[in-house]
This record gives sequence, structure tokens and C-alpha cells, in this order.
Amino acid sequence: MTEKDAIDTIGLSRRTLLAGLGAVGVASAGAGLGTTAYFNDTESFEGNTLTAGQLDLLVDWQQTYDFGEGQTFVSAHPDHDGDGEQSILDPETEEVLRYSDFPDEEDEDSNGANIPVLDCETIPPTEEADFGIDPVTGEEMETLVQFTDVKPGDSGEITFSLHLCDNPGYIWMQAGNLTEDGGAFTEPESLVDADNLPDLADAIDAKLWYDEDCDNVHDGAEPVDIMLTLDFSGSMLYDQYGGVISDDDITVDGTTYGETTKIDLVELGTRQFVDYLQTQGADVQVGVAYFDGEGSDDSVPRTGILEPLTTNLSAVDTALSDLRQKLANVVSGGAGSTPFDGDGDPDPYSNANGIATGTYISEGLDDAQTELANNGRSNAEKRNIVLSDGESFNGDGSTQYAPPASAAADARAASPAPATDVYTINVNGSASVLQAMAGPAGGSGGDPVFFNDVDDPLNIPTVFGNLAAQTVAEKVIMEDSLGNVLDALADGNGIPLDGNRSTIYDEFADPADDADREAFRGDGVMHCIALSWELPFDVGNEIQGDTLGFDLGFYTEQERHNDGSGPDIAA
Repeated sequence: MTEKDAIDTIGLSRRTLLAGLGAVGVASAGAGLGTTAYFNDTESFEGNTLTAGQLDLLVDWQQTYDFGEGQTFVSAHPDHDGDGEQSILDPETEEVLRYSDFPDEEDEDSNGANIPVLDCETIPPTEEADFGIDPVTGEEMETLVQFTDVKPGDSGEITFSLHLCDNPGYIWMQAGNLTEDGGAFTEPESLVDADNLPDLADAIDAKLWYDEDCDNVHDGAEPVDIMLTLDFSGSMLYDQYGGVISDDDITVDGTTYGETTKIDLVELGTRQFVDYLQTQGADVQVGVAYFDGEGSDDSVPRTGILEPLTTNLSAVDTALSDLRQKLANVVSGGAGSTPFDGDGDPDPYSNANGIATGTYISEGLDDAQTELANNGRSNAEKRNIVLSDGESFNGDGSTQYAPPASAAADARAASPAPATDVYTINVNGSASVLQAMAGPAGGSGGDPVFFNDVDDPLNIPTVFGNLAAQTVAEKVIMEDSLGNVLDALADGNGIPLDGNRSTIYDEFADPADDADREAFRGDGVMHCIALSWELPFDVGNEIQGDTLGFDLGFYTEQERHNDGSGPDIAA
């Protein structure tokens, strides 16, 4: 007897699973909470409308449903043609851009992720959302989740993509208005549930997690070899070339500086990246490459390997320490200067007229690719994370730079082997150059999934944190019955979310204002939260006719003047 036959023999009629997905608002639009909130915002699905305050939180999503015929697109936002798959018309080319989940080998544009070009400028208002059609009953869904014909073995998932615009802010995920009903009381149910209790919420298995690549799937860990390829040009340090971004103090590895430079933030971000991989026991090798330009006496660019690929992450962490001095050593001195010469002046306000100039991105990428080829593991995925604040150009020497897009294309195409994912981080530089480089192993460049455009250098550590979180198994916030997950979301302010997953923060054991919980940066960068559910095959007649309803939403308040503890809620 098949599983389908087993379902039929116990006489289970289909039933309402989720009555609706609506609003949980702790504050009204633009209102201040207590004495600390100042700006706050609630993204909500109350009566299919969105309420937004002066701190702007935008949400897009992709929802799927499996009722025995594989994952099916149900609803998405935005969805320009109403077919349930997230899609938009490119405003410049009028080309249709689609979500393309369940990566399709026959579709070269299939990326399995919420459309990465969606941002604060392009996400339409939620009141324009089309909640789709129940694929089983053909009924129009008036709320985000409204399945009225669910059987054991059915499952579904929603990945929400959060974009916090303008100000940085703390975000909570919340639920409310939980309702349960035993519903119709059939004879088969009466034999096992004489009181017709509402059992559905406890019967459904649920998982809530940070969907780092926004692909509606919880990804486990795989072995990875990673090269961090870092810009060591003078513009990363010296005020004379734009290296100083703020007069605010910054503490790096126990040393407090009276100003903040780009290379300081790179050191914080990369060391946090490595420390996170170490604490998670990740199956990784990590190495570090660097690139600068040329001095007048140089015949080759100043690029090289700061730390070879190694599983000794403590050694990598040491290599990434004191980057001010190591960068200064590279750009100062005569031909062949290296990070270990000790002859550079790391004072950001020193006269830097005599340093080597230029930015040889391609040559740094080639060094990293050679290291992956020579010391990479055959069973490991290969990644190269390239950070730069400039466009590749000649220095004072005689060597012509190579086009970065060509070097990246070679790396992606295994020339030389291995085929390598190329991630790029643009820090106020030439976005077009670094975006053209970004793409998956074996794929084309210009893929926005692999490109990080950082307008504010203060966001550098967050970007490295997000990339670190993509290297290990995606962090599960909670895995329990749907009833218990909803109870947690409805308790107090809800579940506090962490804007940088590479910090070791426990959403339940640690307080909301814990130092390891970071705000979400206010630059519209995509962060995805996923909720999946499944009604197991072995559920019996006790759930016949049961109904479960709840509201779901996200609350944010600005980071400035707040510590992340959240608004006080009256008992």
C-alpha cells in the first residue's frame, strides 16, 4: 500500500491549515515607544496592507507548497505576472527577471534565490501583492497563507527577504492572534479525540532559520577552500587618498585608534569571518592574498600571498592582525616590498606621496587562484572573496594591468583549475568592475548574488559576517512544532534577529541587547528569514477539520539611541 493509499484509508478529509498571515504591530507608523524608540517600523500583512513608519523596512518573499507533486510556486512579492513565482520587469531593459528556484540545469539564469536586484528603490508596496491561488483547490488566497485542503505529507515554505532602508535598525520577528479550532467533528476523529481538541499546531513540524542565500532551502555544511583577496593600496589607509572614513575611535585587536580607516574595518571583518568558522568547526581551508600597485622602480606589481591555504585558522587570524602596518609595508619602500618588511608608516595622516600607486586586482586574483590550484583540496568547493575600493589601474611602474573581468572569468572557468566561485565586495569603488567579476564557478560574471556593493565602509564587517554564515550550515533559529514556534514569536517582543550571523548570538538564551547581537545595516542589503512546515505522514484522524490561524510580521526600531532591548510591552 502506498503512502497515498494509507492517507485515504484513514478517511482524512482535507482541512484548513493556516487561516492567514497578518500583522503584529508593537507600534503604529512613525510612533515612538517609551523614551528610546524614536523611529520604528512594522512590516505587516493586516488586511493585505503594509504599514510603515519613518524607519523603512521592506519585505519581499517567495512561498512554495508541496502537496504530493513536488514543490510548487504559490505566491510571491513582487510577481509581475501573477504565476506565483517572484518576478519583475527590469526597468531598463524590460527583460523579465525571475526567482528561478529549484535550480534548473536547462536555465542558465536559474539562481534559486529571491531576485537579488530587489532593493529599497525597486520593491513595490505590499498592498500591490498578489497572494496567489491555492494550487489544490484553485481558490484565490486572500492572505499570504491560506491552504484549505491540506493532508498528511504536505509541506510548505516561505523565505522572507528583509531590506532595511535608510537608518540601521534592530529587527524582531513576531506572531500574534493565534487561534485554534477543532473544527468539524467526524466519526473517525471522535474515536481518537473525543473532546475534538485543536491538535493541528502541535502536529505540524516547523523550522525557522536564516536563509543566507535566500533559496527556500536549509543548506548544510560542505567542505570549502577560501581565499580572501584584499586591496592593500594606499587608499585603504591614508587620509591623503581617502583611506580615513571617520574621526571616530576604533578598537582593533586591543589597540584603539583615534580615527577609522577602511583597512581597520577589513581587519575586523576578516578576523570575525575566520573566528566564526573556527568556532563553528567548519570544514575549511582559508588563505589570504593581497594586491597593491607599482612603484617607479618596480617591474612587477606588488601582489602576493599573505597566508597560504591552511586549516590552521589561528594562523590565518594572526596573518590578518595589524593590517595597518602590513599595508604600509607593502606600499612603502623600494621594489619588492612585502607585508613583512616593517618599513612602512601606518599613520593615516603621514605624507604618502612616495608610496607605490595603482590597483592590480587581476594580478591579486591570479595569485589567489594559483594558491587554490596548488593547495586546494579535491573534494572542496572553491571560493575567492575579492575586496577593493578602486578600479584596476597602472601604478608608476612599467607593467600594464590585466582586465579584472578576464581574470575572474578564468577563475570561474577553471583556467587554471579549479573552477572557483568569485565573490566581490566593492567599497566605494568602481562597482561596474567588481560586479562584472562576480559569479559562480562555471558560470558567467555580473551575477548580483555574488556581488556586494558597500556604500558605507562601516558595513564591511557585516558583509564578511554574511559570507561566513554562508560557509557553514545555515543557522536554525528554532525547530519544533509550529505551535511552539508561533508561541515563541508571540512571546514579548518576539524573536530578536541578529544582523550579523558571524557573531555568536543565541536568540533565546542571550538578551536582546547582548553585545553579540548586531543591528541590521541601513543600506537595503538583503537578509532572508525562512519558515518551513510539514504535516507528517503518520498524523492520524485527531486533526480532521482542525483550523490554525495566526498573524506574522516583523518589527524594527532604529539602532541610534537604542540598545536592542526593544520596546517595553505592558503586561
